[in-house]
Amino acid sequence: MATLRPAKCYRKIERPYTRQSRKKPRKGYVKGVPGKKINRFWTGNQKGTFSLRAYLVSKNAVQIRHNALESARVNTNKYLEKTLGKDNFYLRVLVYPHHVLRENTMATGAGADRFQTGMRLAFGKPIGVAAQVRENQRIMELRVDASKESVAKEALRRASAKFPTTTRIVLENM
Repeated sequence: MATLRPAKCYRKIERPYTRQSRKKPRKGYVKGVPGKKINRFWTGNQKGTFSLRAYLVSKNAVQIRHNALESARVNTNKYLEKTLGKDNFYLRVLVYPHHVLRENTMATGAGADRFQTGMRLAFGKPIGVAAQVRENQRIMELRVDASKESVAKEALRRASAKFPTTTRIVLENM
């Protein structure tokens, strides 16, 4: 299995690319959309009443890959469960990875020039999916009690380290 290319290769926003025909699959441009790693978009106590909302907001327009979203969710959830317990917070990922990422793999090694076509027909194979995030768009939402404000800030700070953009934390009282 080949390793992932760095996030800097995919963070620039391109034209949204999601076309996958359900009625006529052969007519769809994307031949087989890869599965996303993030399957749970919320964790914690969904029915609890909390007095503080904290949002992680993107400062730039950027693409965030599905594995970065899952990594941020797992990291934040683990920290919150350790410090607050399972029922004292509610965490949601607000963006969804729709955009299909493609890669035109280049052959290397001896004899590669015999079967490589270079940039001719360089459409690329689907390798993953990403969420396209606009400037000042909310990425994650965290609900806790107002007395746990410092824990919420630390949890979202840890999540922001997983994203390929600078972020800020916005607090809102409910």
